[in-house]
Amino acid sequence: MMTSFRVKTACALVMGGGAVFAQHGVAAELTIATVDNRDMLRMRELSEDFVAEHSDIQLNWVTLDESTLRQQVTTDIATSGGRFDIVTIGTYEAPIWAERGWLVPIADMPGDYQPEDLLPTVRQALSYQDVLYAAPFYAESAFTMYRTDLFEDAGLSMPRAPSWDFLAQAAEKLSDSDEHYGICLRGKPGWGENMALLTAMANAFGGRWFDEEWQPQLEGGGWRDALDLYLTLLGEYGPPNPEDNGYNENLALFQQGKCGIWVDATVAASAVTDPEASEVADRVGFALAPDNGLDKRSNWLWAWALAIPSSSEQSEAAKRFVAWATSRGYQELVAEREGWSQVPPGTRAPLYDNPSYREAAPYSELVLESLRSANPDDPTVQAVPYRGVQYVAIPAFQGIGTAVGNRFAKALAGDISAEEAIEDAQWVTEKVTEQARFAQQ
Repeated sequence: MMTSFRVKTACALVMGGGAVFAQHGVAAELTIATVDNRDMLRMRELSEDFVAEHSDIQLNWVTLDESTLRQQVTTDIATSGGRFDIVTIGTYEAPIWAERGWLVPIADMPGDYQPEDLLPTVRQALSYQDVLYAAPFYAESAFTMYRTDLFEDAGLSMPRAPSWDFLAQAAEKLSDSDEHYGICLRGKPGWGENMALLTAMANAFGGRWFDEEWQPQLEGGGWRDALDLYLTLLGEYGPPNPEDNGYNENLALFQQGKCGIWVDATVAASAVTDPEASEVADRVGFALAPDNGLDKRSNWLWAWALAIPSSSEQSEAAKRFVAWATSRGYQELVAEREGWSQVPPGTRAPLYDNPSYREAAPYSELVLESLRSANPDDPTVQAVPYRGVQYVAIPAFQGIGTAVGNRFAKALAGDISAEEAIEDAQWVTEKVTEQARFAQQ
């Protein structure tokens, strides 16, 4: 029987018993660091089932917002602090940290883990030298969500594959400051917040972070055109103070019926169509991420995944939890408790062949197409020397993306001009690149 999803507000929750862990003669106590989104909160709640089946393992939860999670996990794992036994990381960190020896390979997993079911693009993005180092919990691309009732009232028809130009025209017609905003987009600064969207936009407009000689290219036309449109869309048709809105804030706005259009992560689909969470659940349509006529869409590839730090002294027990939380069995548990539409998406191919899931998630075909078309090895119109779609897979990118994201957010707030933001972005990218010395002379 379906039950409603209950969000528990405690940031750290201890569950389980004190039984003896057979292998070591002591209780296995696992500290899990994760992000505070709805799928991870649900995992924390459902882990009561895991504890009931594994009375020799105790779970301690540390649940943080995305930026704080990254800061604390990166610090701990880089210093071999040993604070966490399981960490939630993404496709950016997994191969970089694996190369440095910071992660335990996801191999010899207990139970019926079935790694062959994982979508190839997602598995490859979480691997280093063809070895998986983080087990995907859910994966996402980006696409377009919109209010079907507002489009109908405005006499508009959303194409399956829209352009940015079409979305701009539609946002203008839908904009009604008293009732709703024409469009909502990420504005909060951060390499995984506003820069995820802006990098994907720049890709579609012909921009790139670096040329083949690792020279920064943020003053190129693609970045300028993408930033100009972005500032216009949010400045004229978006919510007030858009620089404060990241994924979670825009999700709440859309669920409240405040956004006519929202381009963001495909994982949001189950949330905006959930009648218990969304006021417009029966009035949501979906389309591919927009393009700009250059054969690149503004979609991306990301996965939140569970990894085991090399510094953990409980790696075998940690594998048992990771295998449970990222398995087909967990998907079936979520379906039983919450319904098939709430199953963590994007990781396992059989889910997209499941008639029950396809019926409950009519957007599933677009999600799968978006995931498969996002190519980290070929993310841009022009050739580039790096991997990654909405980020550059080099260690220095966290610093670069954060600094540039702050400048673009200031432009969005009206504190600096678009031209000044572009110049600052080029300058800081050049300086961080030089300091990082990742370009071989």
